[in-house]
Amino acid sequence: MSMLDLPAPYPWPDGKKSAFCFSIDVDAHSPWMWNNRNDVPQLLSHLEQRRYGPRIGIKRITDLLARHDIKASFFVPAAVAEENPWMLPALVDAGHEVGLHGYFHELVSQTRDDEFTRVLEASIALFERQTGQKPAGFRSPAWEMTPHMLAEVKRHGFYDSSLMGSDTPYAVHDVTEVPVNWATDDAIFFKFLDGSDTRAPLGTNQMLDAWKEELAASRRFSTLFMLTVHDWISGRGSRIAMLDRLVEDVLSDDSIWVATAGEIAAHYRDHAAGRDAVSPEIPASLYDHPAWKGE
Repeated sequence: MSMLDLPAPYPWPDGKKSAFCFSIDVDAHSPWMWNNRNDVPQLLSHLEQRRYGPRIGIKRITDLLARHDIKASFFVPAAVAEENPWMLPALVDAGHEVGLHGYFHELVSQTRDDEFTRVLEASIALFERQTGQKPAGFRSPAWEMTPHMLAEVKRHGFYDSSLMGSDTPYAVHDVTEVPVNWATDDAIFFKFLDGSDTRAPLGTNQMLDAWKEELAASRRFSTLFMLTVHDWISGRGSRIAMLDRLVEDVLSDDSIWVATAGEIAAHYRDHAAGRDAVSPEIPASLYDHPAWKGE
């Protein structure tokens, strides 16, 4: 055996060759709240774009999921659930998974450890009030994580879906990680708020071709295709049509396991626990390295 050998194929259930997860980050207006926390502008454009999500976008997405009989994972900032108290109960009643996604979509680099802990506890309490149960999963806003956050996720027994150190489930500090992937996230290709954005959104045909390439690679390498869309971005008509075509491709292949992030995390704990476990250590400054110091 060489360290250069590819790992054994991941043990997906029932002989499946790869997995597909449809996840939705229901950001809606919460990033606007965070970005404008110190000075609230009396401007409507960005806010109205984002509120399109709860008004229309999420309903188009759940309609798509119902037509294809797919259960998805919705990661919802508590502020969005607070403003739309119908949302979490409706998603749970439809059989979908709901997970944590910050309170105000607060960014890690702008949040102290004690602030993170406080709003995490508040998010959990709101989810429990609205659904009657504690959520199983956490996804960090903007997909960043600190050792303190990871310790809090572990303390609460959550799985995490924020990192991308593998393309199959793995463990970070005993926390089950259901990895994400920027290449299969809609925001970096479609997000466009106003004329100050320097790049026009990609066309849906371009994006569909790119995601079909990702799907083919997922089949080839026996990996997880984690699709991540946003209510206010991919709830628009042409993007729903694009997602329809992508999902049709997924469902045409019986070798792909279609599952929620929670189901994928549970399968890892039950059938692959400890596989690809890693430490969350952060390297010391290079200025402390003997090579730099001339030792």
